[in-house]
Amino acid sequence: MAVRMQMPASVSPAMRWCAPFGAFMLMLAVLPYLGLPPLVDLALRLAVPGLVFLLLARDTIRWKPESPWLSLLTGIAVFGLWIAPDLLVPGWREHWLFQNILTGKLESSMPEAALRNPLMIALRVLRAVVVVPLVEEVFWRGWLMRWLIRPDFENVPLGSYTRQSFWITAALFAAVHGPYWEVGFLTGAVYNGWMVRTRSLADMVWAHAVTNACLAAFVLMTNRWEYWL
Repeated sequence: MAVRMQMPASVSPAMRWCAPFGAFMLMLAVLPYLGLPPLVDLALRLAVPGLVFLLLARDTIRWKPESPWLSLLTGIAVFGLWIAPDLLVPGWREHWLFQNILTGKLESSMPEAALRNPLMIALRVLRAVVVVPLVEEVFWRGWLMRWLIRPDFENVPLGSYTRQSFWITAALFAAVHGPYWEVGFLTGAVYNGWMVRTRSLADMVWAHAVTNACLAAFVLMTNRWEYWL
């Protein structure tokens, strides 16, 4: 007999949309200071946000994309946008605008030994392609873009547009991407625009997953580990 997990009745609407991303950011902030074995550290970064999503936010997404092929192309285009400055202008990201006290340094969060461990590489790819698109899209495009329009965000249709909500979301999305803030801002704008067009979180998760899968493949083929912050 199938067992269906029930969401606790006391969970607020905003918690459903925000908690997975909050757990994701908490892992990024706390785990580096705990000195855990690299495999445990990476497993927690994957498992904790994923479990929070399953417990609280799994019903926030209607899983059938409205425009799967165009979302695929959007994801590929964003990947190209993300790596273009570094490929076209050697040393582009060495400028102080991208590496400073506010944005941080350009270095991988994975220790050197982990980069030679197939299991850890697999976990890192799984986190990038599955967990990150889910928790980020539910938060940025599912909650924040609507909450900035009206605090009772559940009465605001997905994909609703105001100039303020669109650009503030893009700016905050950029802010959490450290030395890649400028392509993060453009990416946030593209994703926001695609959300306004499709009004579908499933399309956004799919596009974001494609971007991250392409970036993971690029990192593994070129050893450009700095893209995995």
